[in-house]
Amino acid sequence: MPTLIFTFPGRRYHATPWGHHVNEGMVEWPPSPWRLLRALLSVGYTKGNWDGDAPPWLAQSLIAKLAEVLPEYHLPPAVGAHSRHYMPIATLDKGREKTTLVFDTWAQIDEGALYVTWDVQLTDEERSLLADLTAKLGYLGRAESWVEARLAETGEAIPEPNSSPNEAPPGWGWEQVSLLAPQRKGDYGSWRQKAEDAVAAKFPLPSNGKKLSAKEQKQRDKELEPYPLDLLDALQKETSWLQKQGWSQPPGSRRVLYWRKRDALRVGVPAQARRVNAPPVQAILLSMATATGNRHALPSVTYSLIHGERLHKTLVNKVKSHHRILSGCDENRKPLGGRHEHAHILPLDLDRDGQLDHFLVWAPAGLDAAAQTAVRAARRTYAKNTDALHLALAASCSELSELNSLAGNCSDGLRSILGLDGATEWVSHTPFVPPRHLKSNGKNSLAGQIGAELETRNFPAPVEVVIVDPRENPEFLRHRHFTRIRKHGPPPFVNCGFTVRLRFAEPVVGPLCLGYGSHYGLGLFAPKV
Repeated sequence: MPTLIFTFPGRRYHATPWGHHVNEGMVEWPPSPWRLLRALLSVGYTKGNWDGDAPPWLAQSLIAKLAEVLPEYHLPPAVGAHSRHYMPIATLDKGREKTTLVFDTWAQIDEGALYVTWDVQLTDEERSLLADLTAKLGYLGRAESWVEARLAETGEAIPEPNSSPNEAPPGWGWEQVSLLAPQRKGDYGSWRQKAEDAVAAKFPLPSNGKKLSAKEQKQRDKELEPYPLDLLDALQKETSWLQKQGWSQPPGSRRVLYWRKRDALRVGVPAQARRVNAPPVQAILLSMATATGNRHALPSVTYSLIHGERLHKTLVNKVKSHHRILSGCDENRKPLGGRHEHAHILPLDLDRDGQLDHFLVWAPAGLDAAAQTAVRAARRTYAKNTDALHLALAASCSELSELNSLAGNCSDGLRSILGLDGATEWVSHTPFVPPRHLKSNGKNSLAGQIGAELETRNFPAPVEVVIVDPRENPEFLRHRHFTRIRKHGPPPFVNCGFTVRLRFAEPVVGPLCLGYGSHYGLGLFAPKV
């Protein structure tokens, strides 16, 4: 049984299924038997194996044998991918050239090989010819779909097929795809004979034994022109000829249903969804960038609350079921009390240029596999008056202290904002908004509310709480411009932000987040420099 082995050095396989437009974004996977036989015939002409109008008898015998049976496939892991191009169409509209959107779709094959096996016996000469033709294949499908192909050696180990034309499904988790395959020789002969009989009935021979006139013979030949002489002739017809003759499907072909694994051609980013046994982590750092790389187009730090809340909503929507740590609510949608062990979404400006560039997703109770999957699947967020902002995983750590070991400026920025090394004096990095009605003294005073917040987060009581005049530091002047009201939550009891300095008797280790909106970026304190 001959087996062809294909690898894809460009890691891409481009081929649009017959009957579909390229902009439908579909990939013919596995490659159809019709495509494979046409590729073998084509390489025989282009690489000089034969000349003239038809292949030699040995090639005809080889193709006829391969066309008689349907091959089985072993498919390597593949992911459906595409790019978009706006092609000019040479038409002006209000002084600008019009464009049309074109999809370029392919199967991304990063590893493994495609195996195609025919259950047929070949002679030594036919096998030698097949090996030569296969080795000369440079592409399969579109010209940019490069392949390196060879015929498997006799006795070489071949993986079990995972795509075949069985009538019944192999089991759970399989799907059917329609492929184009050549008709069997006998079926094609019967079909061609019916066409000849129909034409003969339309142009019968004269009863007196004379021949048809030249005009009638020409008309008869024209009627038979759309019907290739045999299957080999049909396999060699070009697309332009098929269109001229009005064929919506090539003559000599048939539709065959193949079974393949449901994930044989994956879409999206599902691979990380299977990480059900991932150990918990305490924090995940995401970087944020614009499509153009323009850092000045990143959102201002004054919108920290907006972007923290927006990413929180994205993460909650990516979890299939209710998640207490990410949502911050119990099963009855009531906010969790206690020690603030659930997730904090902290927008950060690590390079201190006034624009947000990272998100820290931090949960003292730990982020389990489902939460990690949701965070990793978040690929973009949005800002007003700009395109989508792209997110990428920058770090994942089981303990917050591991953030100190990051390379580059990230480690310095995190250390200066989060205080992972500990400090006795802390000052507002983002304004503190009181979580309750504010009074001049007592437990509801500013110092009283800060002390209560510190206690619920297992921090010691401060020895000093000082309201800072924003004019002391130009950086504090922008605190008045911070957004302080949540869009998807209750408003603060006091719509006022304070710049506060705290002093402790002993060094404390951050992050230090206090007050209203502290899970989304407000009330973040940094060590005093």
